Amino acid sequence: MHIVVVGLNHRTAPVEVREKFTFANDDLPQALQELKNTKSVLECVVVATCNRTEIYAVVDKLPRYAHYIRGFIEKWFGVPREQFREFLYSYEEEQATRHLFRVTAGLNSMIIGETQILGQVKDAFLLAQQNQATGTMFNALFKQAITLAKRAHYETSIGENPVSVSYAAVELGKRIFGSYANKKVLIVGAGKMGELTLKHLHASGLKQLYVINRTYSKAVELAESSGGTACKFERLAELLVEVDIVITSTGATEFVLTHHMLQGVVTKRKSRPLFMMDIAVPRDADPKIGELPNIFLYDIDDLEALVESNLEERQKEAAKIEMMIDKEIAAFEIWTRTLGVSPLIQALQQKAGNVHEETMDSLLKKLPELDERQIKVIRKLTKSIVNQMLRDPILRIKEMSAQRNSDEALDYFTQIFALEEILVQNELESQDRQLDQSEEEKPATTMQGWQRELSTLALS
Repeated sequence: MHIVVVGLNHRTAPVEVREKFTFANDDLPQALQELKNTKSVLECVVVATCNRTEIYAVVDKLPRYAHYIRGFIEKWFGVPREQFREFLYSYEEEQATRHLFRVTAGLNSMIIGETQILGQVKDAFLLAQQNQATGTMFNALFKQAITLAKRAHYETSIGENPVSVSYAAVELGKRIFGSYANKKVLIVGAGKMGELTLKHLHASGLKQLYVINRTYSKAVELAESSGGTACKFERLAELLVEVDIVITSTGATEFVLTHHMLQGVVTKRKSRPLFMMDIAVPRDADPKIGELPNIFLYDIDDLEALVESNLEERQKEAAKIEMMIDKEIAAFEIWTRTLGVSPLIQALQQKAGNVHEETMDSLLKKLPELDERQIKVIRKLTKSIVNQMLRDPILRIKEMSAQRNSDEALDYFTQIFALEEILVQNELESQDRQLDQSEEEKPATTMQGWQRELSTLALS
């Protein structure tokens, strides 16, 4: 079995390409079933977000898996593979495992260290599990990746430093005032930057928000999306007297907030501080405003310096997480190597158990005068001898299965204890159980089957 991933993301494909390969939530269960039925695929998970579409799979063979998965993508989305092949990436084995760990921990995100992707990977795994698209390998791997990501965000400070200008502006205000709960904030400008800033403010617990824009209808639209109050542009000076924080991001070519306007505002505020963040280019606020008493003005250069500093801090924390990932990959590789030893251990224990039972049967025939208590004591002591004899061989084969020559060690182990017959028998029984299970799930197609179903309906 081999772990692989095939996908595209914000680094390999522009948005006009990514939007062609988005899965609707309602269609994902069917997509997982079709993917699971794709040739070579044994297990699968689909991670689909606005920035990435990735197919994780356990495949039986490496050489042709990419061809089969590209075929699934081509058929599902109705896009010829020639149109998307150049945007796809694929990773195998350790690279695929490392990619999953990095994605889940937020190291592969557009904003490094963000936590939203953790929930998205978790939801994708649970959906695949619910639809019987995962098995032993992915049930272990995805749980390990999710656990690691949680631990990484808890043990490092990668998510504590804002790395976007709008987010940095909001976080800077939080550092100064402690909380937005009892503060009044004015957003000047209803463009994209204003919208992003408003989202961050809303997430920070802001209750009193005002939005001003030269086009009043846009101010109304933005304010309604967050429970704020839209105000006409003529009220700008009036609101500057009332609020605690101003965040401005218009597209104006001249100063919207002039030195003269703020002189009048300062007088009316009666020494109350006003925190102003100008994230517009060109600037909305006259730089001379910062010289007025109790006015604290920050422009986009101030915020970008903060962002750059924070990004450096996140990269330092990311390096710590990379080291954590190295350890997790090593642990997962050891676990995968030991998967092959489980059937051998089970076969050895089964053979030892059969020998023990045959010996006890022979003993009881030769000593029929033994009472129940004596039989119980003898059975317990002989069972203990068997278990003690098995302990060291089992320990040794577990250790050897984690080494590079594990396949050779497993073969020798099988031959030394003559386990071939039991292994074949167990494999055949396992196949029979799977066949019986699949037959039970099939609808009745024979006359006898239809008769059974009709009898059941008649009795119900």
